[in-house]
Amino acid sequence: MTTLFITGTDTGAGKTVLATLLTRFLRDRGVRVAALKPLCSGGRDDAVALWTAAGKVLALDEVNPWHFRAPLAPVLAARRERKQVRLTKVMNHIRRVSRGFDVVVVEGAGGLLSPLGEDFASRELIVALKATAIIVSPSRLGAVNQIRLMLEALPARLAARAQVVFCDLPKPDSATRTNAALLGEFIAPKRFHRLAWLGMDAEPTGIPLRGRLRIALQNLARCALAIR
Repeated sequence: MTTLFITGTDTGAGKTVLATLLTRFLRDRGVRVAALKPLCSGGRDDAVALWTAAGKVLALDEVNPWHFRAPLAPVLAARRERKQVRLTKVMNHIRRVSRGFDVVVVEGAGGLLSPLGEDFASRELIVALKATAIIVSPSRLGAVNQIRLMLEALPARLAARAQVVFCDLPKPDSATRTNAALLGEFIAPKRFHRLAWLGMDAEPTGIPLRGRLRIALQNLARCALAIR
């Protein structure tokens, strides 16, 4: 079983869109795939999207067992409800519900170091799962710096196999057009990918997987799943 962990440079970077599209693509290819959003706060829309993309093969509460009302970092939202979440419990849950699947797509919350529970962030989950990290970033000014900081924050063995996805902006600018070339001076170009702008109201559970989008997902899946 292979674990792909979707993290991002920030909240709203495009993690759920990518996780949903990638899950759908793998499912269409006949891969036994589950998609998880272990923790979320402020609503469950992201978890519902992943649940739907995977064909509802798990219960929603298995996809997203920890959800909190306040739109804050999960650790703070949990504390408002006088609850605590610890890494061991999250790992035990992921391992239990992942049995029988070829690939498990796990989406974090916030950025790589955003606190999720009392003793962990997405980084600690990636390490514990021995997952392939997929870093999602809007392709804007500053993206290369953010991506390099995230790679530096990961253990070397995991940073070396991480993949990067640039999400185009609705109005591309000079940074959008040059980010890939600049990042290519630091990591192999085959490790980063481009997701074209899908539209302001695009629904990732229903977007047709064809053309450039399908090619981008195919290349990402090939690179991420070839690295164990």
